Parts: sequence; C-alpha cells; structure tokens
Amino acid sequence: MSETGRRSAGSPAPPASARASARRSRRPLVIAGLPIGIGMGGFVDGILFHQILQLHNMLSAIRPPDTLVNVEINMVWDGLFHAGTWAFTAAGIFLLFRAGKAPDAAWSGRTLGGAVLAGFGLFNLIEGVIDHHLLGVHHVVERLGPSVYDWLFLASGVLLLAVGVWLVKTDRPAAA
Repeated sequence: MSETGRRSAGSPAPPASARASARRSRRPLVIAGLPIGIGMGGFVDGILFHQILQLHNMLSAIRPPDTLVNVEINMVWDGLFHAGTWAFTAAGIFLLFRAGKAPDAAWSGRTLGGAVLAGFGLFNLIEGVIDHHLLGVHHVVERLGPSVYDWLFLASGVLLLAVGVWLVKTDRPAAA
C-alpha cells in the first residue's frame, strides 16, 4: 500500500479477511438500528393510532371499547404493547452504545437511519400480518373492520423495509 492508501498496480489485493472486516463494519449499527426502528414503529402506532386518533386498541376487534370493562382490558393490553416497544427501543439503545465501543464500527447516519427505517418497516409488517390479518385482534380503522387501511399498513411496512435496506446496502462508509 502506498502512503495515500491506494493500491499500486502491481500490489496484491487485500486478503479476504480484510474485505470481510470492511463489510462487517456496518453490522453493529444495523444490529442496533433494527430494534430501535421496531420500537419506534410501535411507539408511532400506539401513540398515533391508539391514543391520538383513537382508531383502535390492541384488542378492540374482540373487546370493543363499548363498556368500561372492555376499555380497561384494552388499556392494559395497550400498556403491555407499549412496554414491549419500550423494551425494543431500550435494547437498541444499549446495542448502539455497544457499537460505539466497537473498534471496527463504521459510523454512518445513512446506515443507522436505514436500519431504523427497516426496523420500522418490520414492525408494520409483523404487527400488520399477525394482529390485523392472522389473529384479527384489531384493524387500523376498527369501525371499518378489515379494510384497505390494513393493506396500506402492510404496504407501508414493505416500503419502509425496502427503503431502509436500500439505504444500508448503498452506503459506503469512509474507511477508518
């Protein structure tokens, strides 16, 4: 290697282990960003759809909030849901702190942002498939029941996941 860091025409390529290490350098950020994105996706869902817009609760398709008992049951399940999203976010922050201590981590806002978007998309896909379609415990707009909004929620998951993966894959962090 020359002083400028460029390989001269006659010098051999870096060993495979060095190339693999360069690819792994984004991994700590991706591993941290995914649970942060899952947690943030859950918080957006819970805060926006459950609390602000009041479109549904965790069990509103099977326990409609038409009695005080059902409202209380939904509130407990919404709280458990928020506790889970908090746990994902906290785990992601812990992993991000750990990534900060990794000597081979290539710090990149694009990689971290892409991983967070991908995690948000994963949340929408998993929550949408399980809660809206398989279990039917609630729907995006509960008063409509199964509707186009449930499919749009899944589509948003696919889109966020695809954009996040694209951001991570196309990022070229600077060498350390």
